[in-house]
Amino acid sequence: GLLTVLLVVIGRVIGGQNGMIFAFIFALVMNFASYWWSDKVVLSMYRAQELTQADNPALFQMISDLTGRAGLPMPRVYLIPQDQPNAFATGRDPQHSAVAVTEGILRLLSQDELRGVLSHELAHVKHRDILVGTVAATIAGAISMLANMAQWALFFGGGRSSNDRDGGSPIAGLVMMIVAPIAAMMIQMAISRSREFAADEGGAQISGNPLSLANALRKLELKTEQIPMDANPATAHMFIVSPLHGGGFATLFSTHPPLEERIARLEAMV
Repeated sequence: GLLTVLLVVIGRVIGGQNGMIFAFIFALVMNFASYWWSDKVVLSMYRAQELTQADNPALFQMISDLTGRAGLPMPRVYLIPQDQPNAFATGRDPQHSAVAVTEGILRLLSQDELRGVLSHELAHVKHRDILVGTVAATIAGAISMLANMAQWALFFGGGRSSNDRDGGSPIAGLVMMIVAPIAAMMIQMAISRSREFAADEGGAQISGNPLSLANALRKLELKTEQIPMDANPATAHMFIVSPLHGGGFATLFSTHPPLEERIARLEAMV
């Protein structure tokens, strides 16, 4: 709702109604394509290899048991050749879902901890978080496009904008061009963080043991800082813990809530 209001405001201030509609339609088309094929793109990006049951019977049995508890169909299973312990789920719906784990996470976690991580990822699938994230990205992308369009219009129009023609304030338009994309990104990241909390809670319910996921997060926090990962920032929100690190002001733009808070919430569920 906040992103939609922000889109309307920036469209009225700097893009006009026609510019707002054009930017939204273009962003919708781009993000629809991203939503439809994002699983193939991200799995290819990390050179993920699809596994069969013969490759890792124990892993398949664990996922099969958890999907039965969650009421989900069996996802495709992928292995990422990365030492950093991490995992993510993708796919446009439960019938086209995939769960990917790194080689590092299989080496690091116990069976009980791995079960907690996989339950978290299956909760993302069950909650259709890929769809939620895509809707947020569509609107945030449209806002950024409008701001960019207005900047180019000012550059080539010699400082004249729709504000000048409509009698509005050019200062307000300039401020909106700078502030709106930042605000959109902050709202989008807040949505991503809220989905992580929901996946933690849902994963704890699927696995039946909140502490298994809490213990896994403790180990992952330590090892992800020690072992770097060549990760695309655009995909950081997909992983169970962020493969990227930053502090201070950067936490406003973090795709994940603080691990300490996630662990505290899981322990409170016991």
